[in-house]
Amino acid sequence: MNTTSARPPHPDEPGLRPIRPDDAADVLAAFASATDMARQGGVTSLDTAAHYLATLLDGPHVVFGVTVHDRVVGAVGISIDQPNRNGWLWYWMHAGFHGRGWTTRAAATVADWALTDGGLDRLELGHRVNNPASESVARTAGFVPEGLERRKLLVEGDRVDVLTYGRLVDDPWPTVARLPLEHR
Repeated sequence: MNTTSARPPHPDEPGLRPIRPDDAADVLAAFASATDMARQGGVTSLDTAAHYLATLLDGPHVVFGVTVHDRVVGAVGISIDQPNRNGWLWYWMHAGFHGRGWTTRAAATVADWALTDGGLDRLELGHRVNNPASESVARTAGFVPEGLERRKLLVEGDRVDVLTYGRLVDDPWPTVARLPLEHR
């Protein structure tokens, strides 16, 4: 089942496309938009943004940029464990675009793609227990709670619990609106 659409979004609406090396300036702007973006990677200059993108483009990842007017304002990626047909889904959004529901729609769209055209059977994601926005993204994008990892992350000197979720190829699909997706 092909769940994706190659139709371009309306210019003022978000869409998804594979990230490219020339997205470095947009990635830098997103990382500079909020201090907590540092947990997503060490992007502090155009050079480190280019390195961040090169690492994602070279590794076992599939990463889609959330775009408006072809400018990257967010990303949804999957780090793939191909031998097991599993993936770890992750995402980030420029602080100026929070609260619009785009991260949820993008996560659902990319998860759909991964579990169909992408050939995966299982996706996982996790978030800090003190992050209700990520909990909403996970649940609304069709991920099912699977457990609690106690004191998993060290955040600003404090140990923080992480809630984990999974989405299987045969789980019920979420009803959230999807974003147009251009893929390779």
